[in-house]
Amino acid sequence: YSPARKEANVAPFRAHPRYTLYRADFRDREIVRDIFRRHHPDVVAHIGAMASVRYSVQRPHLYTEVNVLGTVNLLEEARQNGVQNFVFASTSSVYGQTDKIPFVETDPTDHPLAPYPATKKAGEVLGHAYHNMHGLNFTALRFFNVYGPKGRPDMMPYIVLDRLVHDREIILFDNGDMRRDWTYIDDIIRGVVAALDRPLGYEIINLGRGEPVLMNDFIAMAEELVGKKAIIKGVPAPPSEPKITFACVDKAAALFGYRPQTSIGEGLRNLWDWYRREVA
Repeated sequence: YSPARKEANVAPFRAHPRYTLYRADFRDREIVRDIFRRHHPDVVAHIGAMASVRYSVQRPHLYTEVNVLGTVNLLEEARQNGVQNFVFASTSSVYGQTDKIPFVETDPTDHPLAPYPATKKAGEVLGHAYHNMHGLNFTALRFFNVYGPKGRPDMMPYIVLDRLVHDREIILFDNGDMRRDWTYIDDIIRGVVAALDRPLGYEIINLGRGEPVLMNDFIAMAEELVGKKAIIKGVPAPPSEPKITFACVDKAAALFGYRPQTSIGEGLRNLWDWYRREVA
């Protein structure tokens, strides 16, 4: 989607004296090295990546270059510059297709369904290597279906609202018989900040809501907000799509007091209010 949307998202922060925006590519080792040596950060939140399970199926080389090579560049500079804590944005997609719910951090994650989760699993494993070799504190946060205002327009919550507004067809996998653990952006941010403040050695931690929602129910909630009926086209789910995502967040609660606060009803309403104000 258009970089202009991302520029608009960061615009309010650019006047802050402690905010610096670099238009750069973290696949470039020299650029990453220069930024680290200018700023000497104590902590790193590595949120940047090529996202989207479905898009990764068509672009495996790009996803590997950005998500694996880029992560190595950041880990190496973190090591060389004495970073005290490295927090890595991973994904619930690493759990793949499983009947064991909810998803617990100790569950097997060796069978990703697409290149995107495979590259995120690689990032988790690289983090362990740097912790083992160099003592780098590394926390991988497995995000579950993040949504909210200013979110990506290729994510289902945005797509559903946008297509309802414009009376366009919504593609629904398996006739809506799939469940997603939608997690509001504010809850994710609170989790990231808490993790940055707590060096934990090496940890993998789920960040989710812990309440998966049936897609048909999600569509019905969106219909009520918009005041229109959805035009649905049901298709079989591709092999890259799991049947359910469902976070167990007990570990996050125990280690840094994580408690998701925003229900799907409130979060979707916030997204709709933003959409009407900024997009429609």
